[in-house]
Amino acid sequence: MFKEFKEFAMKGNVIDLAVGVIIGGAFNKIVSSLVNDIIMPLLGLLLGGIHFNHLEKIFIGRDGTEIIFSYGQFIQSVVDFLIISFSIFLFIKFLNTWKKEKKKEKPTPPKPSNEEVLLGEIRDLLKGKNI
Repeated sequence: MFKEFKEFAMKGNVIDLAVGVIIGGAFNKIVSSLVNDIIMPLLGLLLGGIHFNHLEKIFIGRDGTEIIFSYGQFIQSVVDFLIISFSIFLFIKFLNTWKKEKKKEKPTPPKPSNEEVLLGEIRDLLKGKNI
């Protein structure tokens, strides 16, 4: 059973997936920082100084407790998702274009060796003499 697990874990797809998850986590932090620290403050400034983190509605329940509905965090999460999904879309589109271009490139035939060149010249001379 351990041997089977080792074979499964060492397959290329599993390792690629693990690397993708790690890079995705780091990419998520970068995009979250971009959204939280740059885009949302600029968007809030354009909308009249609104800070989306502080947007919330307070509903008072029957027994005097407050229920807080934080729609500002939801708006930020939606913007995070849109930026991450668009970035991934662009990256995948770039990879697909790169793969297509790589497939289109035909390998150039190797240059003939000196022996092949000499044999070709001999063949051409023999054809010229009709022997």
